[in-house]
Amino acid sequence: MTSGVTSSFEAAPIHVLSGGAPHVVTPVFEGPIDLLVHLVASHQVDVLEVPLAPMADAFVETLRRRPETVPLDARSQFLLMAAVLVEIKSQRLLPGPDDVDEDEELGGWEERDLLLARLLECRAYAAAADAFVELSERAARSVAREVGLDDGFVVELPDLLGGVTPERLAQAYLRATAERVVPRVDLSHVTVDTVTVSETVRALARTLPAAGRVSFREMTAHLTARIEVIVHFLAVLELCKLGKVVVGQAERFGDLEVEWVGEEHPLAEALVGSDEYEG
Repeated sequence: MTSGVTSSFEAAPIHVLSGGAPHVVTPVFEGPIDLLVHLVASHQVDVLEVPLAPMADAFVETLRRRPETVPLDARSQFLLMAAVLVEIKSQRLLPGPDDVDEDEELGGWEERDLLLARLLECRAYAAAADAFVELSERAARSVAREVGLDDGFVVELPDLLGGVTPERLAQAYLRATAERVVPRVDLSHVTVDTVTVSETVRALARTLPAAGRVSFREMTAHLTARIEVIVHFLAVLELCKLGKVVVGQAERFGDLEVEWVGEEHPLAEALVGSDEYEG
């Protein structure tokens, strides 16, 4: 930026740097025109000291002599920025009413800030477009492979019909249409005997008083089903809970000894009620 002002100022030709805004030269500023508008809007540069006519003449002269140096987007940006500077300078030069509304004045500056934000957004889009152009040019210098794979990398697909003969096809058809065997569930392990604990308690109450002391193994020796042994064991526990028998074991893992300690001739119906055992 230049601080001095000379009366013999002659505007230099307008030129555009690579990917930037139009570059202008004035007595108080030298650089991109969009930066000049920003400095004027932020009161860092006095717009009255910026000669706009020589700048416009230099722009027109540049377009007349070397139009290829100023692209279309740079021309549009210069015209827009120059129009903003002309409007700001005309407002400073022309007399206006003394009672200017501060809200209206601030609103004008907000509009200019919005315009500058849009210009910066346009520059971002332009930069992105330049990046895409560079990528496209770089891709244009690549040559795609047109030949196939080498023999060592060729993968041949398997023959899906290999080994298929009319005989094997007929056998597959017969297997697919043959009658399916209905599956049968083996229920041999399911107990169907209706053995209850209450009935076993009554039976033991009739036989144990005469037997006196007997081992549980001897008591269940005649039984063949496992569920019957389990029911007899639950019946012995029920009699033990009622205080009619005592259960002992002489040694670890030895036989369980069951001894009747109740009355000699108990009423079996009194030991267990009519309801089924649910213990």
